[in-house]
Amino acid sequence: MQQAVPTCESPSEEDLIRIRAVADYQFGPRAGEAMFPDNIGVVKSRKTKKIKAIFLGGKLLATLKPNDGFLALSIQGASLLVQALPIPRYRVAVIDDVNEYIRKGRNLFAKHVLRADPEIRPGEEVIITDSKDEVIAVGRAILNGLEMKRFKIGLAVKVRRGEDEAQDEEGD
Repeated sequence: MQQAVPTCESPSEEDLIRIRAVADYQFGPRAGEAMFPDNIGVVKSRKTKKIKAIFLGGKLLATLKPNDGFLALSIQGASLLVQALPIPRYRVAVIDDVNEYIRKGRNLFAKHVLRADPEIRPGEEVIITDSKDEVIAVGRAILNGLEMKRFKIGLAVKVRRGEDEAQDEEGD
């Protein structure tokens, strides 16, 4: 059985305000405008008419998680956000030795953390970067920012998507 391909539509002014407000609340002032320009597209649930995914130029920027209403970033969405946020906001930088594994979507352990935003809290959406601040993955923080840097054992970030995984999907 083949799944129906969701159709992307232009958001209403109210939808755009709501999406940007969620981004501003989650990532800080002006994050919404930086991530979601006026020409984005959205996919809505057929039953509830709530926004499920946000696209720009056919590329997924983020999804709205139904359980908490927050954004789950894609690599493209994280790249836009990194340009708007000052270093180290919502970033976890990794040592160069593990870049290739994190890019493939492997989880990030505390011993591999080079730098981390000290204000990161467990459960928050984070952007994993290499030492040059290039986005390599996105995920959910397990430890807070200070623990990520200080601990030598344990899971720091549960990676949702690595850069190589995102490129593989585009090639399909």
